[in-house]
Amino acid sequence: MATVWLHSALWLGLALLASLISIRVAVSVALIEIVVGAVAGNLVDLQITDWVNFLAGFGAILLTFLAGTEIDPRMVRKHFWSSMTIGVVGFIAPYLGVLAYAHWLIGWDWPQAQIAGISLSTTSVAVVYAVMIETGFNRTEIGKIILAACFINDLGTVLALGVVFAHYDRRLLLFGAVCAAVLVILARYAPWMFRRLGARVSEPQTKFVALILLGLGGLASIAGSEAVLPAYLVGMALAPTFLSEPELPHRMRIIAFSILTPFYFLKAGSLVDARAVAAASGLIVAFLAIKMATKFMGILPLTIYHKFDRREGMYTTLLMSTGLTFGSISALFGLTNKIIDQSEYTVLVTAVIGSAVVPTLIAQRWFQPRFKPIAVDVDEAKEVAGEEP
Repeated sequence: MATVWLHSALWLGLALLASLISIRVAVSVALIEIVVGAVAGNLVDLQITDWVNFLAGFGAILLTFLAGTEIDPRMVRKHFWSSMTIGVVGFIAPYLGVLAYAHWLIGWDWPQAQIAGISLSTTSVAVVYAVMIETGFNRTEIGKIILAACFINDLGTVLALGVVFAHYDRRLLLFGAVCAAVLVILARYAPWMFRRLGARVSEPQTKFVALILLGLGGLASIAGSEAVLPAYLVGMALAPTFLSEPELPHRMRIIAFSILTPFYFLKAGSLVDARAVAAASGLIVAFLAIKMATKFMGILPLTIYHKFDRREGMYTTLLMSTGLTFGSISALFGLTNKIIDQSEYTVLVTAVIGSAVVPTLIAQRWFQPRFKPIAVDVDEAKEVAGEEP
């Protein structure tokens, strides 16, 4: 038992170290946790046990859910075409580019090339949302547009993985039916129930959300899908409720960012094997470069067309170039189902993790746009200050 406590102390110590470094260098803690996890995974015996997998998985689910709650229906309606076009092109461009490179230039078989294209077509909701919360851009129109585009991009990734490789059976049909029914019920009755429960010390609202997320996540796994997909949909269904009760998501973010998500990001970094990376560094860099280049060729012109200013356009394109959750899930799916081997998996996962770090670091350092709060927030701030809106 003592070993378990010492092991958990090691993981939380690394999380604390990442937080301190993040404060010092003014870079998103999610990125620092990935880097710290990669270093620790190659220097110390950072064991990934069942309880670590659970906490990391629950962290990814809760973070994806919270990102879904940030999808403001008003902003989606206002910026529907910009979010939709950026999200769709953000999936299609890297998928086709990586697929073509893997199959025709380096000779991977068609199923392997498809796994590569799907793995590197993603945008990381986890990383983008973490950055948005830290910088406050989740309260801006550009932040809402990026989060909505992330959802559309990753929905394309999940659908591609499902259409190409899923087993179409009764379990998948049952999961789809249950998920649809739960989403309709939540959208209609959750506001009433949350008002009745209220904010209490025992946190019944948080427990209810966790129950729904874990229940649908379990059904998704049985059906051969991924637990993070229904989490995003549940977040969107509850978005109006969470927007009207800002204290509730605040409490859930404290739980997620203090305990759960550090395990997710540290684990993601620890999967990087330094020796395997050194042996295939050229291929990893090539995959990362193709992903970023195709994202830029597809998304940056759209930001100009939709009249983003220069910094907003670059910031949006860079954050849409990230990848982590669905990318690593897709690569692991390929490995588990013997579509790709261990070396190909290492190449893809390392490129995915690199895409979580490189574009986000560039975006935060050199292209962070001017903070423009949503008009409603500005009016509320003026009312608090006693000014006319």
